[in-house]
Amino acid sequence: MQEFEIIFYTTDKGETPVADFLDSLDKRMRAKMLLSIRVVRENGHQARMPYSEELEDGIFELRAKSGSDISRVLYFFMIGRKIVLTNGFIKKTQKAPKNEIEKAKRYRDDYLSREEN
Repeated sequence: MQEFEIIFYTTDKGETPVADFLDSLDKRMRAKMLLSIRVVRENGHQARMPYSEELEDGIFELRAKSGSDISRVLYFFMIGRKIVLTNGFIKKTQKAPKNEIEKAKRYRDDYLSREEN
């Protein structure tokens, strides 16, 4: 089966929030998150817990855990077997923070509007 293409969302200022987040992680956590990214690249919509879960409105989260630390990367799917990774964070509470989900939606809207032009 054909793999999905992984795209790191880039702001109009050239910033790449997910790359910055991955760079901020320690080696062990980064390796675990890269494994989660590989799982979703290979399995797309079929990726499930413990690697991926849909949050709301087409925004999904990738999961990685190292010790007591939990990291998340948010993403959405595009037509043509593409996955756009938007932003990441260290999870402190049971639910994904609403502001991180809203940020992922803003990034998605920005990405889609720039894709159309």
